[in-house]
Amino acid sequence: MMSRKFQKVPKSKKGVPLKYLSGAKNPKAKESEILRTRRLYKKGLLTAAMMDDISKKRAKAWVKQML
Repeated sequence: MMSRKFQKVPKSKKGVPLKYLSGAKNPKAKESEILRTRRLYKKGLLTAAMMDDISKKRAKAWVKQML
């Protein structure tokens, strides 16, 4: 079975897709939050409570952005 191929997308210097950072009031903070979450998930240290907090913060930021 062949592995899936994904389209190349523009990324920041640290490897985060620019689409994820667009519209953020503080793109550097957003990037560091994404990288921290990625690192914890890969190590298996991301708890359900931590993911809930991250999800709530992202939803709150999105609502603020839309206003």
